[in-house]
Amino acid sequence: MDDGTRYTIGELARRTGLSVKTIRFYADRGIVPPTDRTPAGYRLYDVSAIRRLELVRTLRELGAGLAEVRRVLGSETSVAGLARTHLDLLDEQLRVLQTRRAVLRAVVKLNRSTEEVKLMHKLARMSDEERDRLIDEFWNEVTAGLDINPEFDAWMRSARPALPDDPSAEQLEAWIELAELVQESDFRQAVRGLHQEHSDRRDDGEPMGVQTPEQAKRWWAVTDEAREAEQAGESPDGPRGRAVADRVAELSTEDNGTPDTPEARRSLAEDLEQRTDERISRFWELLATINGWPQHPTTAAATRWLAAALRATAPRGNHPGRTRPPTRS
Repeated sequence: MDDGTRYTIGELARRTGLSVKTIRFYADRGIVPPTDRTPAGYRLYDVSAIRRLELVRTLRELGAGLAEVRRVLGSETSVAGLARTHLDLLDEQLRVLQTRRAVLRAVVKLNRSTEEVKLMHKLARMSDEERDRLIDEFWNEVTAGLDINPEFDAWMRSARPALPDDPSAEQLEAWIELAELVQESDFRQAVRGLHQEHSDRRDDGEPMGVQTPEQAKRWWAVTDEAREAEQAGESPDGPRGRAVADRVAELSTEDNGTPDTPEARRSLAEDLEQRTDERISRFWELLATINGWPQHPTTAAATRWLAAALRATAPRGNHPGRTRPPTRS
């Protein structure tokens, strides 16, 4: 284009794709003033007006207000500086929308009342410190007055929900569900029951420590296989059930020094049958989703399947005492 060429407002509209009305609006506001006028008073524009209008259109499409556009055109701020400001605002808007989306999806999924929706929205907007306080209060209640192994207690309290700065919708939904779960009195009583058992075993002389990562991986492999076998409809007294039961007994012996006897297998089966509260497994699933950990869900049906597999490999006999079941790590 020739820098000396002058364009009417109609020609300018055709070249920029903007309407005549819009160009007049920008001209009247002093954002893109005419370069010249015809003897009859009609506005004329040069090539720089075209570039200016194209920049204005881009800034407006990015959400800039007229005052911000004027600052950019007046070189009071750069396009990059304006973009940074709008990017920060857009990120905040996205976080708000993502939180709302998570709450709405949770409402649809959980079918909650109006008052419960308000609580869910409050939970979704909690700060890191508020989330930590809620979880600390939960652990304090379920362990108060019990003899918990200090190492186990420290590990348990380290298992906190840590939402990233930019959580996914699934992570926000998982946090809402987890926060509601830890506030349920029935769930707290169930978890306290497990810690009461932990305390009783400590009183009986068992160390009740924390599994190492390698120990945990071996137990997860067994419980994952039990879940797969149960979901596939395999019988716990079949070949796969016997193989899984043998691995459980082997792991129990390795971790706890417990001899592999029929009585020990029945004891372990009994312990597993007492741990069929799917809410507890759900707690760890939700925590894994929030923190990005590997998922190892344990259903009540899979736990019963594993217990049945242990009983199928243990002829009847006298019950000698307790065998420590696998603990989550």
